[in-house]
Amino acid sequence: MSMLKGKKIVLGITGSIAAYKSCLIIRELVKRGAEVQVVITPAGKEFITPITLSALTQKPVISDFFSQRDGTWHSHVALGLWADAMLIAPCTASTLGKMAYGIADNMLITTYLSMKAPVFIAPAMDLDMYAHPTTQQNMERLKSFGNIIIEPQSGFLASGLEGKGRMEEPERIVEYLEKALGEQADANRKLAGKKILITAGPTYEKIDPVRFIGNYSSGKMGFALAEECARRGAEVTLIAGPVNSQLSILRSASPLGSSKNSQLIRRIDVESCQEMYDAAVKAFPEMDAAILCAAVADFRPAEVASEKIKREKPTPDPSQKGGEDVMTLSLVPNPDIAAELGRMKREGQVMVGFALETNDEEQNAQHKLEKKNLDFIVLNSLRNEGTCFKSDENQISIISREGQKDYDKKPKSEVARDIVNELSRLVESGKRKVERE
Repeated sequence: MSMLKGKKIVLGITGSIAAYKSCLIIRELVKRGAEVQVVITPAGKEFITPITLSALTQKPVISDFFSQRDGTWHSHVALGLWADAMLIAPCTASTLGKMAYGIADNMLITTYLSMKAPVFIAPAMDLDMYAHPTTQQNMERLKSFGNIIIEPQSGFLASGLEGKGRMEEPERIVEYLEKALGEQADANRKLAGKKILITAGPTYEKIDPVRFIGNYSSGKMGFALAEECARRGAEVTLIAGPVNSQLSILRSASPLGSSKNSQLIRRIDVESCQEMYDAAVKAFPEMDAAILCAAVADFRPAEVASEKIKREKPTPDPSQKGGEDVMTLSLVPNPDIAAELGRMKREGQVMVGFALETNDEEQNAQHKLEKKNLDFIVLNSLRNEGTCFKSDENQISIISREGQKDYDKKPKSEVARDIVNELSRLVESGKRKVERE
């Protein structure tokens, strides 16, 4: 049975010469049991007629916000809730740019912005347009939002030139869609109903009422992991340090964007390592898995001044040459969250740690894996430029007792999928082991 049987697909068509191939896409989708609703841009109608598309889908084609002058209109919000997937094929450079920056000037873009389901994009354009830095940047931006790009192929183009920009063949696009939805369904099945604890962001350790010890963590990786787990049906408890990051899943679930919690993700905000430790230790016994992604401060000041420490009153240090005055800060170790949860871990629970290293990366990560009783550890390095702190991209290796898997640099939303795929596999194998016992 096809994974597309019974699926509701919104097919977006834009103003490209490849628009005629959308007929073949519709035929393949319908043949495999899918229900297809076409949304076409005004430019798209210059290349293929709504009558042809309607005949193939057995549904009226949607192009304009208002179909008549009697007050009836097409709801892009309803389409976003109705669909199991959105496929935009062909997708022009213009539409890519509008999607990347939310320029909602037609029905297709407003439908995209309202879409709750996965979005697949099959670009089609001339080779120079495709290779242009603007187009490449827009595609990377869309990938960082979790959209899936079906890469175009090299071949003979409408311009008479030959190169990369030719939309992937219709049958291959549908096969790609079917495989992706099948993998998603399998992944959702493994994590559906599971309880997962995730820590994210930095911790701030107070020096005085206005200063702290901290780091550059933005929380983007941890938040991407929380959203990916929630998409797969898990109940997520997200313990977040002081960050500006927001959850797009929560914005979707809460129309006013006023609540930090939803049925998908329960967010607990903390500031210090001790607060994160207390929240994690309290929550962990009820969890099926934990992903410890936070960049926790290892040390905190031994004493916190009750008032702002003044520059004019430093502590003299006689060891300093020339008689310079310095301020000495005494630090003590913070509680080790990963070590404590590793000690608490029961049979069947899965624990994932993170290691950000600057040297001897693999050896340090392997040591942490064993010492903290982790099932696998995600290694990233500050040597990889454009990754780690504040970046929208990351480049990781996953190290477990089974070996090491290295991944290419990619948006953190895609990195989250790689990590959660590995977590899903271990959760499923742990479940089978417990059932056998």
